[in-house]
Amino acid sequence: MDQVRQRAARDQKRLDSGAVTSPKDLENLQSEIASLARRQGALEDVVLEIMERRESAQARAAELTEQVAAVEAKVVDTTARRDAATESLDAEIATATKEREVVAGSIPADLLKLYEKLRTQQGGVGAARLYQRRCEGCRLELNITEINEVKAAQPDEVVRCENCRRILVRTPESGL
Repeated sequence: MDQVRQRAARDQKRLDSGAVTSPKDLENLQSEIASLARRQGALEDVVLEIMERRESAQARAAELTEQVAAVEAKVVDTTARRDAATESLDAEIATATKEREVVAGSIPADLLKLYEKLRTQQGGVGAARLYQRRCEGCRLELNITEINEVKAAQPDEVVRCENCRRILVRTPESGL
């Protein structure tokens, strides 16, 4: 754009100086000055458009920067809450592990071995409560023959579900 201005100024100076005397050269020079003026106007329009787009882009960038900052703040908050929850869960796990060790110490070794084997096979659950004729491990209802066998079993006898093979835990709520 500066080149166009400089050339137009140079041509205008030549025209004003009176150095060009030929009518044809004068006409060509005036035509070139008019052409340069149109070109300069077009370039100024382009510059204005670019400036407007730049302002728009800067505003959008500022908006996105604010959004990024908000998301980063949420990430920090969520991470802090996750870490606190993890600490709480770790503490619960440690307490439950200690309690389990105490209880496991009072269970006969062969029953504990059976339980561990079943727990491994059954996705972490080796024993399930018998509740209202239903094994809460597999969620299936025991048939009448199985119920009668459970009723006939001694209180300290290990009873297993015929469907999932888990150890059935009988409680007073079992209704048997």
